[in-house]
Amino acid sequence: MEFNAQQIAGLLGGIVEGNPEEKVTKLAKIEEGESQSITFLSNLAYQDYLYTTDASIAIIDKSYELTKPVKPSLTLIRVDDARMSFGKLLEAYQQYRNSKVGIDKSAQIAESTTLGENIYIGPNVTIGDGCSIGDNVRISANVSIGDNVSIGEGTSILSNACVQNDCVIGKHCSIYSGAIIGGDGFGFVPSSMNDYKKVVHIGNVIIEDHVEIGSNTTIDRGTLGSTKIRKGVKLDNLIQIGHNVEIGENTVMAAQCGVAGSAKIGKNCMIGGQVGIVGHLTIADEVKIAAQSGIGSSIEEKGSLWQGSPAIKVRDFQRSYVLFRSFPKIKNKLDAIERQLQRD
Repeated sequence: MEFNAQQIAGLLGGIVEGNPEEKVTKLAKIEEGESQSITFLSNLAYQDYLYTTDASIAIIDKSYELTKPVKPSLTLIRVDDARMSFGKLLEAYQQYRNSKVGIDKSAQIAESTTLGENIYIGPNVTIGDGCSIGDNVRISANVSIGDNVSIGEGTSILSNACVQNDCVIGKHCSIYSGAIIGGDGFGFVPSSMNDYKKVVHIGNVIIEDHVEIGSNTTIDRGTLGSTKIRKGVKLDNLIQIGHNVEIGENTVMAAQCGVAGSAKIGKNCMIGGQVGIVGHLTIADEVKIAAQSGIGSSIEEKGSLWQGSPAIKVRDFQRSYVLFRSFPKIKNKLDAIERQLQRD
């Protein structure tokens, strides 16, 4: 990949200050910039690096005022929003990296599967019977796809992920390495023989458009019916989603959360890392839950904030925490009173 400053400014709608023919071949953080790299400045805590970086091009806000000259080797591109522009550049770079097409000779694809145009299927991929693979899909090495799976156009599935039978994945989704879509749920029934009998899960998982599933995240299939991940949901790495769960549109969830079976989470929720959610409850739209909280009952108030285990509203938690921190002082006072009473 090689682009010059003028080409990049055209992509970003920016203005070049310096050499419009300056070429770059890589991206870099501003403190690690080197020759032929492009970087950006948006956080003023890093502004000193703008004057010392060895990068060839830096993207900065139009409103940013230089306090001294930059290195002669540095060309600036001024844009409305440096962070947003660099994000757009990263997206273009990712598209360039994912431009490979074709089917590796080691891939095993059932004859009954239909394949779209401009697809890439990597080494050792297996795709079962009756699948539908849309246009511009990217499936990396060692991915396993079961029978009767549908994958929408523009979706990317990275290495060592697994999509099991009957699952549906929408358009422009990203499923990262090691994710398991459609595994059996954790369902057992105690028997009279003092053991547990496995409950077979015959449902599926439905993932709508523009969803991201992080590395090593697992989404269990429904017992009957579907586990549903709605449009625009973003799931971090190492998350467990139980059978028949439904996660509403544009909800985001940080790493190591666990959602038990049949829980219903609303739209536009924000859920911090290591949150545990009990099964068969409902969480309203726009709810925010702090990291390491435990949700043991339904949350009915839209837009409310929760923290703690068991979780309570954030303001109640903060007041309780102030009292909790005061307990040693309170104990010392009570001990002093007790000693005084004993002397008297």
